[in-house]
Amino acid sequence: MSDMIQVKLPDGSVRPLPRGTTPLEVARAISPRLAEAALAAQVRPTSNGHEPKVVDLTQPLEQDAEVRILTEKDPEALEVYRHSSAHVLATAVLELFPETKLGHGPPTETGFFYDFYREQKFTPEDLAKIEERMAHVTQRNEPFVREMADREDSIAKYKSEGDWMKVHFIEKHTEAGGKVSFYRNGKFVDFCRGPHIPATGRIKAFKLMSLAGAYWLNDNKNPQLQRIYGTSFFTKKQLDDYLHQLEEAKKRDHRLLGKQLDLFSIQELAGPGLIFWHPKGGIIRKIMEDWLREEYLKRGYALVFTPHVMRVDLWKTSGHEGYYAQNMFTKMELDDAEYRMKPMNCPGHILIYKDQMRSYRDLPVRLGELGTVYRYELSGVMHGLMRVRGFTQDDAHIFCTPQQIEDEVIGCIEFALAVLETYGFKEYQVELSIWDPNDRAKYMGGEKMWDLAISSLENALKRKNIAYKTIPGEAAFYGPKIDIKLVDAIGRLWQLSTVQFDFTLPERFGLEYVGEDGHRHQPLMVHRALYGSIERFFGVLIEHYAGAFPVWLAPVQVVLVPIAERHAGYANQVADELRKIGVRVEVDARSEKMNAKIREHALQKVPFILIAGDKEVAAGTVNVRTRGREKTEDMSSADFAAKIRKLVESRAAEIG
Repeated sequence: MSDMIQVKLPDGSVRPLPRGTTPLEVARAISPRLAEAALAAQVRPTSNGHEPKVVDLTQPLEQDAEVRILTEKDPEALEVYRHSSAHVLATAVLELFPETKLGHGPPTETGFFYDFYREQKFTPEDLAKIEERMAHVTQRNEPFVREMADREDSIAKYKSEGDWMKVHFIEKHTEAGGKVSFYRNGKFVDFCRGPHIPATGRIKAFKLMSLAGAYWLNDNKNPQLQRIYGTSFFTKKQLDDYLHQLEEAKKRDHRLLGKQLDLFSIQELAGPGLIFWHPKGGIIRKIMEDWLREEYLKRGYALVFTPHVMRVDLWKTSGHEGYYAQNMFTKMELDDAEYRMKPMNCPGHILIYKDQMRSYRDLPVRLGELGTVYRYELSGVMHGLMRVRGFTQDDAHIFCTPQQIEDEVIGCIEFALAVLETYGFKEYQVELSIWDPNDRAKYMGGEKMWDLAISSLENALKRKNIAYKTIPGEAAFYGPKIDIKLVDAIGRLWQLSTVQFDFTLPERFGLEYVGEDGHRHQPLMVHRALYGSIERFFGVLIEHYAGAFPVWLAPVQVVLVPIAERHAGYANQVADELRKIGVRVEVDARSEKMNAKIREHALQKVPFILIAGDKEVAAGTVNVRTRGREKTEDMSSADFAAKIRKLVESRAAEIG
């Protein structure tokens, strides 16, 4: 074995370096300034084609590899930075409360958290003390040092200390007889696979956000832990911008706006996680569903409806009874068998496909349904419209041949982008989740099937010229998927649209079609949801628009306010003309003061308030108050009708 390795750099150059060279030494060889700014490294061995892996700057390079040094400019570095921030949090907690036992502390999309077991509850005052101690830990600028230890010795040590959570993690994530990695900063040591930034002093801006409960292993039969959430950024400005965004998000909270605008409610008497759509929310839901069903038919989908409850035998065949039972509502005993409320629509669509023998000439078969499903969510994770127990999915399943699959995926992507455009979302991000070929035991289907599925999704994205990020190891066990995440008005990402391959269900249900060769073949199957769920998408719409919906979605589009009783007849005449062209209009002829009525309807975020008085009656006009504008405008009733009709028909995101 040679003492030298070939290290390929991002500029394409290749440098021969001694085996065991660290990424930090690579950075120094490139530029002292780069070495000073480096936080971690991304390494991809060139000999086996593995996906790149983020590692510590001190991890030795033992084989030929491509190396990219990560700094604050790289999004991958932020995850490492936040992971290290979680260790700083744990350090501070143990220094202040040494009796605490540690769970795990991963980075998240918005920050990090750490789970702790402690008999006494943390208080808001404790969080302030912990945050202050974290500042001391960063000021000490303690290096993060990776240490290796014997697995069995480590398990024995933690068992002797009663640290049952660390015993679990080591047993689960390491192999018997091997070594395990720990990370030390100062006196703090934690079992961890890393990677970490060079030292605690590199963490410049952080804040502890909240305290919550979390069951050990997400099982409510297990002990309850205390979870401390925090966030961290490379600069104080980035942190301040994020905190400002959170304040803006509070103003847009769909739960508060839902009550203020009388859109929906959750009734305690009925139970948590079950949504009651009020008339104003109901009309928006109707608009959403009508648009989607029309698009289904335009794009060659057949509309289907499937039962809400089905026999347990069906869920055994689909695999849900074995793999998903903890998320399903309790079984019901009926006359002939046990039944469950459906958590998914796919088995119902499969039964419709299977009801007759299909020919290759019949394919693709596209079945779409706005189907209500029921899932048992723990009370602690439910959140307004975003996480509920009963919700309606815009679910579709496509059954096709291998030759058709790429075009079908493109059709799904185009449909998903049409949803975003229609509802006024201008930005999105796309992720392709694939399998980890080095851990094939986790996945159904053979290599040939996975290669076909992944290449079909990749080719579809490339044909549409859509930038995407590949995420190895994040595919479901039954196939790869495309996730389209929209970006809302204040820059938040929302996961909604998904295009998902499935190798498992066609095989479990024995689906077939007769091919051109006269033989029977198994069709390919794609799951596809665009809204994700009606409830969640509606919640995102409320927050994106802060309740000020585009005219075509607004539950009340126009309110006519007569100045005096004698003007009510004219106001009703204008309202009737608007109703004839489909405008949702109300007349407020109450005896309240006009300005009070205008304020009330402005708070309800009505797009247009029309004032009718002597001048307007005489001229056949209306005085138009447009939402968000101080200046009013006089228009003929006919011109206003033409204006609002155009806004509705074009589904304009702006009020015009």
